[in-house]
Amino acid sequence: MAGKDTVVMSQEELRRVNIIHKAIDKRISQIEAADILSLSDRQIRRIIKHVKKEGDEGVIHRSRGKPSHNALPKHIRRRAIALYKSTYDDFGPTFASEKLFERDKIKISRETLRTWLKEEGIPYATRKMRPHRSWRERKHYYGQMVQMDGSEHPWLEGRGPECVFMGYIDDATGKPFGKFYEYEGTIPAMDSFKRYIEKHGLPQSVYLDKHSTYKSNKKPSIEDELNNVEALSQFARALKELGVDVIYADSPQAKGRIERLFKTFQHRLIREMRLRGIKTIEEANKFLDYYLPVYAKRFGVAPAKEGDLHRPIPKGIDLDRILCVQTKHSLRNDFTVAHDKKLYQVLDNTRAKELMVEERVDGSMIMRYKDAVLKFKEITARPVKKEPKKTYEFRLKRVYIPPKDHLWRRFKINPQYQQYQQKEKVAPKEKGLLLTLQT
Repeated sequence: MAGKDTVVMSQEELRRVNIIHKAIDKRISQIEAADILSLSDRQIRRIIKHVKKEGDEGVIHRSRGKPSHNALPKHIRRRAIALYKSTYDDFGPTFASEKLFERDKIKISRETLRTWLKEEGIPYATRKMRPHRSWRERKHYYGQMVQMDGSEHPWLEGRGPECVFMGYIDDATGKPFGKFYEYEGTIPAMDSFKRYIEKHGLPQSVYLDKHSTYKSNKKPSIEDELNNVEALSQFARALKELGVDVIYADSPQAKGRIERLFKTFQHRLIREMRLRGIKTIEEANKFLDYYLPVYAKRFGVAPAKEGDLHRPIPKGIDLDRILCVQTKHSLRNDFTVAHDKKLYQVLDNTRAKELMVEERVDGSMIMRYKDAVLKFKEITARPVKKEPKKTYEFRLKRVYIPPKDHLWRRFKINPQYQQYQQKEKVAPKEKGLLLTLQT
């Protein structure tokens, strides 16, 4: 009440007063008033009775200005606000309300907590407006398509080493799968995919981005262009051998389901690991075994059609041989192979000109010619080639003296040759005179 004769009403209440007065004046029936105000005729009769007795104030609800009967006590509000400031300051209202109930036994709704935060002037995380994009319908069957990608993020928030989350999400159900690795590359991708198919089976297709791990950026040769053969990355080659279709996305938004999963995990999973004090990749992967089923149970959806399109792994297939980095090398004449800036000696006698080097996900390496596995060892130091010492042999060189009748003697190079001969005859006598004078 703003004054003695002034009543503050909302627009809806003013509209209700107008209709009630028309019903009191018999200009419309009570049933018509109930239809206009979307109320029952019994409620209309009750309001008319209050208006006749109290005036226009009769349309105002009796609970206005009074505390709610199910309002939470003030000490609970104070405790929830204090915990939010001290422990959950970077949590959103939804996630914070869940943790308050799970850890602190304070049961409040997210909207109640959001209202309290607004009233206290405490900022909280909100979603940013996203640009409108065309919606793609989910696949109908579980296992029909799996989206896969890697997410580089400070998952351990500086408490441990930097790591990458290799994540999977089923397109039909939204069930996640993943594992932490030190980097995003071919070996982590193959190892995580091996773990996925051992648990769920082979999916029909995998949706990937155009990262160099998944799509080869190598230019095709002239022979490949003529044969219409596309260059494949090691990972794409392995999936092709397993009979799994590879679909490449043209933009991050095209595989929005896995991107949204990463965004959710970067908010929820990080804080879950923080509350548990997780500091290593091993501890984080162990926690995923518990966290992912709980997440799938809460946020997963039922597929549009029943049925699991995952295929069991064929019997007799060697996954380690397929899910590995295969590199073809030439075998040298001395039975050595150069691989990854290292030199290896093949110990088995083979007639192979080329052999295949397989780098396994467990860190081991195998050399193979066709189906035969070859023994080898790494050459840590190349042998120094010893050159024979050269011994100098002194040999007397015979001086060739041409005969007197030789053409060289007959040929006179200079017309003053006779004068030269005379000087040569006199020269010994002059040398002798000089020696006697010096003595």
